Amino acid sequence: MNTFLWILQAILATVFLGSGIAKSTMSRERLIATGQTGVALFPMPVVRVTAASELLAAAGLLLPWATGIAPWLTPTAAAGLCVVMVGAAWSHTRLREPQNVAANTVLFAAALLVAVGRLAAL
Repeated sequence: MNTFLWILQAILATVFLGSGIAKSTMSRERLIATGQTGVALFPMPVVRVTAASELLAAAGLLLPWATGIAPWLTPTAAAGLCVVMVGAAWSHTRLREPQNVAANTVLFAAALLVAVGRLAAL
């Protein structure tokens, strides 16, 4: 189970590191052109806060558990990504993008597995 959780953590960290970097550096138009269409419904300050949350979560998924320093931050980061995915799914639902909602659901499920699995291991 530990190996499986590490794999999920690495995948989630990679996905949200990329998403966070894109949302923190690109314009709304560029984000939409590259497939991050969910930003269309939010003001850019909200997008930038989401970007910061995703970047912090990417670090929180890996570093605390790997170092043993404040390991409770790993399930907390995963739970935070669940919240972000609920917002993303809402946005893509409003935009009538079922494929993106499905992707959000998969990411939500992976983050929930990490949150529950790591919380149980504390």
